[in-house]
Amino acid sequence: MGELTQTLQGVPLNHYIWLSAIIFSIGVLGVLTRRNAIVIFMSVELMLNAVNLLLTAFSVHNNDASGQVFVFFIMALAAAEVAIGLSIIVMVYRNTSSTDINVLNRLKW
Repeated sequence: MGELTQTLQGVPLNHYIWLSAIIFSIGVLGVLTRRNAIVIFMSVELMLNAVNLLLTAFSVHNNDASGQVFVFFIMALAAAEVAIGLSIIVMVYRNTSSTDINVLNRLKW
């Protein structure tokens, strides 16, 4: 394997790595600092998209389609997560009239 200066159709591989790292970091900061359940949910999706971008870039770089197939399964998992996660958020909102995760302490026994 050569240097990271090899290009994927005009864009160097290290640009994809940096972009994925930035997107993933934004997602981690969103999960750690926000209290709104919807924003936390969107931050988790950002982290999944950063991983998908990186897997696709390395898949093209290595001329191997297995990374792209793995991205397909991650996207299917993310779709299921959206369906279940949004239904949980709707039920929490119906019970507490808020999407603040600190309010969930009221749901304890």
